[in-house]
Amino acid sequence: MSFGEDDFEVLDEQREWRGFFEVVNVSLRHRLFGGGWSGAMQRVVARRRQAVGVLIYDPAMDCLAVAEQFRVGALDRKPSPWLMELIAGLMEAGESPEDVARRESLEEAGVELKTLERVASYYSSPGGSDEMFHLYCASADLSAAAGNYGLAEENEDIRLHVLPVAEVLAMADDGRIDNAHSLVAVHWFARHHQRLRADWG
Repeated sequence: MSFGEDDFEVLDEQREWRGFFEVVNVSLRHRLFGGGWSGAMQRVVARRRQAVGVLIYDPAMDCLAVAEQFRVGALDRKPSPWLMELIAGLMEAGESPEDVARRESLEEAGVELKTLERVASYYSSPGGSDEMFHLYCASADLSAAAGNYGLAEENEDIRLHVLPVAEVLAMADDGRIDNAHSLVAVHWFARHHQRLRADWG
C-alpha cells in the first residue's frame, strides 16, 4: 500500500512562535496501514528554510575542508559545543542550492568552487522539522584556505581546517565528527574518493 496526499488531513494549524525559524502546532489525522484513520493528533513542527551543505575536496592535495564552529544545539556536548562540520548555510529567496554552496564556500572557506556534484537531498529530522537539506561535494584549490572565516554581522566565527582525506575519515569513524550532514557527506565521499580524485585531479 502506498499513501499519498489524499491520505492525511490537517485539521488546524497554530503558530506558536516566530523568529529565526517558525514553530507551528499542527492538528491532523492520517490513514493507517491496517485500514481506517488515526484519531486527531497534535504535532509540533519547526519550519525552517531549506539548507545546503558542501564538502570541499582538493584532489591535488588529496585534502578536505572541515569547518570548526560553535553550535548552540550542542551546549551539552562533551568536551565542548565546537563541532567539526562541512560548509553549510540557508537558502535565500531566489537562490538555487548550487548558488548557496558557492556563496557559503566563499564566506566560510574563502574559495571558489570548481566542479560541483550533488550527493543527496533529504529531510534533516522529519519527526519535528520540515528542513530539507541539499548536500554537495565540490572541488576547489585549498592550498591557501586554512584560517578564520565567517560574517561578523552574523556572529560567525569559523576556523577552517584543511586535512588529509585519511584523517577526516578517521574523525568520522572515531566520533570527532558527530553531526549528521557531515557524516553523510564523509561516508559518501569515502565510497567515491578514488573516482573523484581521478575525475577532478
